[in-house]
Amino acid sequence: MVDQEKIKKAVKLLLEGIGEDPDREGLAQTPERIARMYSEIFDGMSKDAKEHLSRRFMVESNEMVLEKDITFYSMCEHHLMPFFGKVHVAYLPDGYVAGLSKLARTVEVYAGRPQIQERMTSQIADAIMGELQPQGVMVMVEAEHLCMTMRGVKKPGSRTVTVAVRGIFREETVLRSQFMACIGRER
Repeated sequence: MVDQEKIKKAVKLLLEGIGEDPDREGLAQTPERIARMYSEIFDGMSKDAKEHLSRRFMVESNEMVLEKDITFYSMCEHHLMPFFGKVHVAYLPDGYVAGLSKLARTVEVYAGRPQIQERMTSQIADAIMGELQPQGVMVMVEAEHLCMTMRGVKKPGSRTVTVAVRGIFREETVLRSQFMACIGRER
């Protein structure tokens, strides 16, 4: 759970640390606003993806299910700066599927934590494999990291791509190619 009182104290100290007056008119309510915002941004801390993926439906078809362009926002755990982009999730059912919104909710759970993109990509794939027990899963995350675009190397527009491949997607290049074609990234 997010401790809003600790966040308020920390933000006040931060403002003092950069040489600002935390009591001046424009900043007086900033600690409270940031505490509320952090409760929203980090709401994945108190959630479990199993809650969403445990609602399954039996199917006869075992064809690929793909949910693409799932928008997400997360916070880099190294700098506490945002990174954001799109997640593409595909899986090959083995008798059960999840509701499509449940895939997006799974992304939200892992994005709603201090995070690194590489871990988030794997967590999404592992949660789907563990809960739905499909034949395989493939997850691609494409994101822009503000810690790279507005500070440090300062390369706006650069995107980081991470991929997690599980089960049959590892062995079947045709499935990986089909996934890439469906998300518009044919090789």
